[in-house]
Amino acid sequence: MTTLYTQQDRNTAKTWLLMGVFFAVVVGLGWFLSYYYGNPIILYIAVIFSVVMNIGSYWYSDKLVIKMTGARPFERKESEDLWDIVENLSITAGLPMPKLYIINDPVPNAFATGRNKDHAVVAVTTGLLSILNKTELEGVVAHELGHIGNKDMLLSTVVVVLAGFVAILSDMFLRSMIWGGGRRGGDSDNKAGGVLMIVGIIFVILSPIFATLIRLAISRKREFLADASGALLTRYPEGLASALEKISGHSAPMKKASNATAHLFISNPFGAKKGGLSKLFMTHPPVEDRIKALRGDNEVL
Repeated sequence: MTTLYTQQDRNTAKTWLLMGVFFAVVVGLGWFLSYYYGNPIILYIAVIFSVVMNIGSYWYSDKLVIKMTGARPFERKESEDLWDIVENLSITAGLPMPKLYIINDPVPNAFATGRNKDHAVVAVTTGLLSILNKTELEGVVAHELGHIGNKDMLLSTVVVVLAGFVAILSDMFLRSMIWGGGRRGGDSDNKAGGVLMIVGIIFVILSPIFATLIRLAISRKREFLADASGALLTRYPEGLASALEKISGHSAPMKKASNATAHLFISNPFGAKKGGLSKLFMTHPPVEDRIKALRGDNEVL
């Protein structure tokens, strides 16, 4: 029988499996480019640039996200229930109480960010506070604390570094093909070398798409894991399930929806999307799947 504990274990395993695939893509891309150019220096420069750029974004992630979403500091007098819920659940989870922010937006949503548990932020929209009861609000807050406790911010940074790395190398390679460069003669003149070169070029061209799909898949798995973690924290999965039902009832996009921050929210800030093949390009799993998992109707896929 599937339980929230087994779901949590399975999602953790699946997430790291996807990370392993991601690393394999990066290594394969790096090997081919080193072979093609016959010089690893460009590869080293791309890695250093990508790491420095993304670590900087990670270090200031809370400030950047707050600015992009238009969130402002939340005061206890605005909602003592919310403040007490965050404080009590943080104690239960063994986490420092995160800074609270609020977004003036009628669309119900919430997110967590920050570089670690000691510099974490939880933000909710005014729309969320207006439609959820206390039990449902506890479920949402527990979900966000689940992200913090599971160190999703750190994992997200690794994923962003890898995706940025792939995109940079692919772009450099395609530009070099336009302007000329790469190996001439040698192995590339024989049939085997020619086949390898064609396969490698196709791989480089498609690698940013693969990287994006893997990044989105990891984002979806982390949402499932945060749902399971939040339900374990409150010991009442129905609270979060009911909250997700209400949140999904609002299909309108948020005022400041952005692709850069979409994966942080508990629900897609661009509004609900249909399933099917479009699931591959979604930052969040379908709400129906998340609700079924919380209520034990199916396994997390």
